Parts: sequence; C-alpha cells; structure tokens
Amino acid sequence: MYQKILLPVDLNEESSWKKALPTAITLCETFGASLHIVTVLPEFKMPMVGAYFPKNFSQKAHEAISEAQHAFIKAHIPESISTQSVIVDGSPWEAIIKAGKRLDVDLIVMASHNKRKFVDYVLGPNAEHVVHHAKMSVMIVR
Repeated sequence: MYQKILLPVDLNEESSWKKALPTAITLCETFGASLHIVTVLPEFKMPMVGAYFPKNFSQKAHEAISEAQHAFIKAHIPESISTQSVIVDGSPWEAIIKAGKRLDVDLIVMASHNKRKFVDYVLGPNAEHVVHHAKMSVMIVR
C-alpha cells in the first residue's frame, strides 16, 4: 500500500517524533516501504535574515543537521528499513509538503505536538497546515 513514507523530525524537539516514529517504522516494516526523515531549517539565505548570520552559516547548519540526522537514524531506525536523510529550508509545513512532492511519497506520518494555543491542543499548527494542503495522505499521531 505504501512505498515511501516521510517523517518530519525536529531534532531539538523529541515530541516531534517520539510517538510518530514507532508508527512510521511499523508501516515501513509492514509494507516494505522506505522511510524519508525530513528536518526543516529556517531560510537563512533570505537577505533580510542572512545579514544577521556569519558567512557560510547556512552551509555549516546543513552539515551539522546532516550529522545529527545520521546519528538519529542510526540510533532509532532499524537497519532493515531503507532510510533517507533529507534537509529542507523554509516554513516547516510548506517545506514538508514540497519535500513530499519532490520525493513522491505516499504518506506523511507526523506528530501533533505543539501546545501553545487552543488550536494547537487540537492538532498543531504545522500538522494542521500539512493536513489541509498536502495532496498525499497524512497520518497524524497523537
């Protein structure tokens, strides 16, 4: 049923993956699907933002996140699952959807974890946007 599953992961926020990861792993094992771990970085290259960071900051941030993602994959995902590390820039929900389209995934599995406002108690702002705007299936794990 599923061949490619995308799991957005904020490496600084365990709640972004703690409940969703076991679900994604089970789905991958059940269907023989590949897992695509996506981490979103803010857009540092925008002139208004980039002026406040040192030269090559974006490149160094990507390298650091890449190392952290690979360590995350090694620590949490069985070797039997074909896993790809993906780093994208931009607004979290937009970048997740764009990555899903680019990778041609069948399913996005994500946690609902932010609880700052009333609407966040129901779903979470990024999860809500992904659900409403993605063309592929989205599974929210609470």
